[in-house]
Amino acid sequence: MNRSVPPPTLTAVLPLAAATPTVTSVSPTSGSTAGGTQVTVTGAGFTGATGVRFGATHSPSFTVNSDTQITATAPVGSGTVQVTVTTPAGTSNQFVTFTYVSAPVPVLSSVSPSSGPASGGTVVTLSGSGFSGATAVWFGGVSAAFTVVSGWQITATAPAGSGTVQVTVTTPGGTSNGVSFTYVSAPVPVLSSVSPSSGPASGGTVVTLSGSGFSGATAVWFGGVSAAFTVVSGSQITATAPAGSGTVQVTVTTPGGTSNGVSFTYVSTPAPVLTSATPNSGPAAGGTTVTLTGTGLAATTAVRFGATPATSFTVVSDTHVTAVAPAGTGTVQITVTTPGGTSNGVPYTYSGAPALSGISPNQGSTSGGNTVTLTGTNLTGATSVLFGATPATSITVVSPTQITAVVPAATAGPVDVTVITPGGTSTLPKAYFYVSPPVLLGVAPLSGPLAGGNTVTLTGTHLIEATAVRFGATAATSFTVVSDTQITAVVPAGAAGPVQVTVTTVGGTSNPVSYTYLAAPNVTTLVPNQGPTSGGSTVTLTGTNFAQTTTVLFGAVPTGFTVVSDTHLVADVPAGVAGPVAVTVTSPGGTSAPTTYTRVAPPGI
Repeated sequence: MNRSVPPPTLTAVLPLAAATPTVTSVSPTSGSTAGGTQVTVTGAGFTGATGVRFGATHSPSFTVNSDTQITATAPVGSGTVQVTVTTPAGTSNQFVTFTYVSAPVPVLSSVSPSSGPASGGTVVTLSGSGFSGATAVWFGGVSAAFTVVSGWQITATAPAGSGTVQVTVTTPGGTSNGVSFTYVSAPVPVLSSVSPSSGPASGGTVVTLSGSGFSGATAVWFGGVSAAFTVVSGSQITATAPAGSGTVQVTVTTPGGTSNGVSFTYVSTPAPVLTSATPNSGPAAGGTTVTLTGTGLAATTAVRFGATPATSFTVVSDTHVTAVAPAGTGTVQITVTTPGGTSNGVPYTYSGAPALSGISPNQGSTSGGNTVTLTGTNLTGATSVLFGATPATSITVVSPTQITAVVPAATAGPVDVTVITPGGTSTLPKAYFYVSPPVLLGVAPLSGPLAGGNTVTLTGTHLIEATAVRFGATAATSFTVVSDTQITAVVPAGAAGPVQVTVTTVGGTSNPVSYTYLAAPNVTTLVPNQGPTSGGSTVTLTGTNFAQTTTVLFGAVPTGFTVVSDTHLVADVPAGVAGPVAVTVTSPGGTSAPTTYTRVAPPGI
């Protein structure tokens, strides 16, 4: 039986509809109300995403990393909102939330060190503000392990990387600004030794680290404690040990990484103490032997002048060490190192060699005692000034460029002047001249009028440098140095009587010679007061100040006379014409007022 067979039924195969996206988590789950937080959205079905919303607000930007991850920038918002992802297949509907908080956006001001090896591992200190509650630290797009030390400091371990990246901090308040960190290919440093290898538990020991690859070092560690340090060269660092205990590993960190460790042992021996250094200064060339006094010096292993080791040193006792100063400049601290640590410093000053440039005045008396001023440079700390081979009576260092000195006695002539300082010596050849004091032998004339104005001649020796001539305490009106043995001087006015005449030179003041101020003669009577024109008779003059009489005149005619006393003299009357004539008496004190004598003609026959 034939049966009819129905035609086959064709079933249309329709394409499967895309699945609606699913959001399973967001990280971080909170951020600043100001927006800007970078949020990682995790889930499924994100391919072709057309939007990410925080509540009803679209993310200002987002990136589809894969079908299961999106990074989106949180928009401005508040409170707790649902995060959703929209694709052509629809919008997610899981209740995954993001909370807006009012915490401030963190601010990153610096990272230290700012570079490290490409292999990572550098411990970096981040400084800034708003770090409390930090949820992430990023080196570029790579997260780093970190510890929040405080609201303004984070320590983070740099991940592996290359080139220069931006370091950022994320907190519930948002993500900070970026600060650059550079990955470098510098070699890892190698530490071969530390010296000394022990020190006191209190720290303070200056330790020399030797090795290679130290250039650009960013840290020195004693165990886990950082130390203050100075990079001396690519193969040497000096570091000050921090406080510690037991044996720790010393390491060096550079942009190339952290070195191997070398042991340093903290011991309980007390650190040495220095109280003084004698002398406390010396020449820049070094070589001065310095005695150091203190306590705990018996086990001294090093003596340093600043950072420079002493040329050599000898331990004398537990309280004394002698050390030879190395070359240096300026003022440095001397320290002593023992297994107990490094002592306090005592100052030592390197002095430049002195240089004398002048002396004023540059001459003086052989008896010394006068003060001179020396000028030059590097005169600080001067210990002696020599005139020839004789030390100055005393010296005063006024400044680095000036010394005053009291000149010692010496014989006449030029001498070298030398200054001695811790920095050396300086000599000015034949710079000071000793001058013999003047000697007066006589004065002529020996007397003169009270009014002065007359010229006298002084004779003696060593008069050539005369600076003053005095009659008693009164300076001569003027004087002229004729030669080393003669001076002429104009006598000043003075009172009747003798005075001492002296001459002053740079060599001193002479012995005195006597000069007498005389009053002018005074005639009171003339007996007889008349006589014949033929003369030949004598007259007696009575008055005062006749003792030094030099001339008696009848008119203009001099005559012979005899001084009987200071109040009387007898004079011969010369012949002359009839009539009155003026009689005067002259002495070194002057000329008397005239007295009249009358010549009488003989009677006519």
